[in-house]
Amino acid sequence: MLLFVLTCLLAVFPGPGLLNDTKVYTVDLGRTVTINCPFKTENAQKRKSLYKQIGLYPVLVIDSSGYVNPNYTGRIRLDIQGTGQLLFSVVINQLRLSDAGQYLCQAGDDSNSNKKNADLQVLKPEPELVYEDLRGSVTFHCALGPEVANVAKFLCRQSSGENCDVVVNTLGKRAPAFEGRILLNPQDKDGSFSVVITGLRKEDAGRYLCGAHSDGQLQEGSPIQAWQLFVNEESTIPRSPTVVKGVAGGSVAVLCPYNRKESKSIKYWCLWEGAQNGRCPLLVDSEGWVKAQYEGRLSLLEEPGNGTFTVILNQLTSRDAGFYWCLTNGDTLWRTTVEIKIIEGEPNLKVPGNVTAVLGETLKVPCHFPCKFSSYEKYWCKWNNTGCQALPSQDEGPSKAFVNCDENSRLVSLTLNLVTRADEGWYWCGVKQGHFYGETAAVYVAVEERKAAGSRDVSLAKADAAPDEKVLDSGFREIENKAIQDPRLFAEEKAVADTRDQADGSRASVDSGSSEEQGGSSRALVSTLVPLGLVLAVGAVAVGVARARHRKNVDRVSIRSYRTDISMSDFENSREFGANDNMGASSITQETSLGGKEEFVATTESTTETKEPKKAKRSSKEEAEMAYKDFLLQSSTVAAEAQDGPQEA
Repeated sequence: MLLFVLTCLLAVFPGPGLLNDTKVYTVDLGRTVTINCPFKTENAQKRKSLYKQIGLYPVLVIDSSGYVNPNYTGRIRLDIQGTGQLLFSVVINQLRLSDAGQYLCQAGDDSNSNKKNADLQVLKPEPELVYEDLRGSVTFHCALGPEVANVAKFLCRQSSGENCDVVVNTLGKRAPAFEGRILLNPQDKDGSFSVVITGLRKEDAGRYLCGAHSDGQLQEGSPIQAWQLFVNEESTIPRSPTVVKGVAGGSVAVLCPYNRKESKSIKYWCLWEGAQNGRCPLLVDSEGWVKAQYEGRLSLLEEPGNGTFTVILNQLTSRDAGFYWCLTNGDTLWRTTVEIKIIEGEPNLKVPGNVTAVLGETLKVPCHFPCKFSSYEKYWCKWNNTGCQALPSQDEGPSKAFVNCDENSRLVSLTLNLVTRADEGWYWCGVKQGHFYGETAAVYVAVEERKAAGSRDVSLAKADAAPDEKVLDSGFREIENKAIQDPRLFAEEKAVADTRDQADGSRASVDSGSSEEQGGSSRALVSTLVPLGLVLAVGAVAVGVARARHRKNVDRVSIRSYRTDISMSDFENSREFGANDNMGASSITQETSLGGKEEFVATTESTTETKEPKKAKRSSKEEAEMAYKDFLLQSSTVAAEAQDGPQEA
């Protein structure tokens, strides 16, 4: 029996060559193959099976009783078409390189069984060669077939050997080196998808594989597609900043290159969303569309002929940090990406907050430029969906908004004459050098109608009343001080004031009711204060009279003291007095000054009297000097008569 079986097997598999009735199947790695096996009617109810030749012996792969070889578990099945058809088929999915070889289909187990030979060739896909420019973009289109439409997709790059590191997959995994510059577009129903990589770098060159597997990475038997990417360093795409920094409240200007041959193409700017690998929602385009929440702070400005367009984003917040893409509807190779970072600091341009203009009036809005922008062109413009229309502005000289700055700082103002409703909106001030835009600052101008004169609110009325109360209080204090310092002058001024009040009262009778009430309250307050002032004035007069009398007594005592101090020695030295008047004058000065000190000490009892005491002091001194001069004249005369010879007095 063993000899017979061996002989039969040798007859079926005589060698590595193919028999004349062998069916050849050529399938790519990871794909699906279907092997058809015909049989005769007498074997319709008998066991069906598929064997694979491994060396000199056949190995059962699958049969109709339910057996499956472990190497094919989960990816093979045996289908019987029905009683009306003399054919069964074996389907193998996710073909591996190890699946290649010779197979035998068999219906029945005896010598009358039907047999069919098959040769399966599994081809490893040859990579497609792709050449792209440095700083450009590349797109990998991956078509794996409808049988893997619902299986996770991936793109990996082979590093060394058979290892393939995942670049991106539909399960949310993404390599850090491709952050912000890769998109996996949604897959189609037929299992195809695409991957876009922008901002190509030199290190991006290599072999890439796309495939489908439940794990989201390359496994044996996964259907794959391959590319070999070459990055051309002699790029036609100009350099542009890949990172742009701005401060909260400030602005950034992003330069986006595009193919000059496609100047009429539509330009776009989108925000890359890292949470979803296949999304970059548009924010603005060159046809006038702006996302609602970016109105007034985002603008796309075209520069015809130079192959670039500029995107300006101001009023920055921390939420604006992230990656943005520059796109056109033309050449897909010209796709660039830029990262915006929000750093600490203050905006360089200083403008007021939102302002309100009045219809028909003139509005002036200032913008302060620091010294660092002295060589830049400064401008004002009004924002709209299609750009920012330049407006005339006025240079008003150096700005005082910067402490550590010299005369190079500038203050440039925007003036709106005869404001209309059309003037309402967003206005930008900014700087530029040629076609390159710098920082900007935004101001919103609201327009309202002029308020009626009687429409002021209560808070404003109260604010206006407060100064009047302060004036009234200070006026009362002034009246009080005058009454104390000079009662007679106060009486005269009061008489004049009473006359003025009577005249004002006659004029006030023609005013409105509200004015009469205010005047009445003011007069009531004055009528209360005047008697009080009169009482204080009478008291002050009494005190002044008493002090004046006291001062006269002091003056008399002073004069007596002067006379008492003159001793008989003065008569004996009368010749000296007559011979030297200067010495007498000197002594007079000294005596007078001493008398003055005594009077000063006497008058320091009260510091409130400033006018009356001074007059009394001057009159008493004059009396003392007159009396003393008479005394000197008499002394000189007596001395002259006593001597025989004449002498000058």
